[in-house]
Amino acid sequence: MAVQIGWFMIWRMQRSPVQRSAADDCAALAHDIKRWGKELGFQEIGIAGCDLSAAEARLLDWLGKGFHGDMDYMARHGVKRSRPAELVPGALRVIAARMNYRPSRAQESWDVIRDGGKAFISRYALGRDYHKVLRRRLQQLADRITAAVGEFRYRAFTDSAPVMEVELAQKAGLGWRGKHTLLLSREAGSFFFLGEIYTNLPLPVDRAPENHCGTCEKCIDICPTRAIVAPYELDARRCISYLTIEHKGSIPEELRPLIGNRVYGCDDCQLVCPWNKFARPSDEPDFAVRNGLDDATLIELFAWSEEEFHARLLGSAIHRTGYERWLRNVAVGLGNAPTSRAVIAALKARSGHASALVREHVAWALARHGG
Repeated sequence: MAVQIGWFMIWRMQRSPVQRSAADDCAALAHDIKRWGKELGFQEIGIAGCDLSAAEARLLDWLGKGFHGDMDYMARHGVKRSRPAELVPGALRVIAARMNYRPSRAQESWDVIRDGGKAFISRYALGRDYHKVLRRRLQQLADRITAAVGEFRYRAFTDSAPVMEVELAQKAGLGWRGKHTLLLSREAGSFFFLGEIYTNLPLPVDRAPENHCGTCEKCIDICPTRAIVAPYELDARRCISYLTIEHKGSIPEELRPLIGNRVYGCDDCQLVCPWNKFARPSDEPDFAVRNGLDDATLIELFAWSEEEFHARLLGSAIHRTGYERWLRNVAVGLGNAPTSRAVIAALKARSGHASALVREHVAWALARHGG
């Protein structure tokens, strides 16, 4: 309790000479944290408790069904994901943050998806790697808290540890879980990143909002690979985002035609969601489109050398996937593209690639065009 008593005393002296309760001080600090968060570029900040026991049962059921595919770390971390205090000893609260990412100047997504010669890249990955951006801002927020109350225990996360981000953001009042399993907000749709600060500060918690999906199942109906097997339940093994980003091996042949030209991620379930008519474009420079990735052709991306791949995409989320899987994904897109001499020539140029994984997907693509 020494740390908590210390910051309570400092906070009282800073805020007001009038006698205040500990609850008043916690509420005042929570208010300031939310204000500081917005000053740092977050669109919303909420505070959640650490009881995730209800979510833990659903997590174990999901893992038991094998829906996590070859993301072995999901099972390896087990219930540490649903027990914040096991990840960060002494954690009492989670400060959850939301930051919009939809680029303000990007080609309309459906126009790209419907053009078989273009490469669709999930809109979150068009700019700088969000991990770096959010982690820096969360640290700045923690620094502001430290400056106000003194040293306190905390750890910041951005999709980088066994954290139930959507569940915590929901408990923190930032939105509700949609049937596609993503967080939805009435004010911002779902085109945003989430980040968290686990802390021992006993801040007042926010209230989780009601679910506003109603009877709508547009996200389920539009999924190209039928990965949303039931409302609020996703089989990652069929999800295009998993197949093109997380999956390290060969993409199942029966799913390749369904992927279309989506070479990195898939936004279909978000694009069709009625709540995303309220999604706000981001003016964050780090999330602006780089290298023309919002409207590039499959052929031009497939022609990148490994050196070009690293030079162009260093610092982006795509770079972490690696050059081999990048070629694998684009080869699938070319296999689904309209047949042309240029498409066949591009594929044949990679037919002798050093990687067996790339050669396999190129051969499949050529067969699709009668090659």
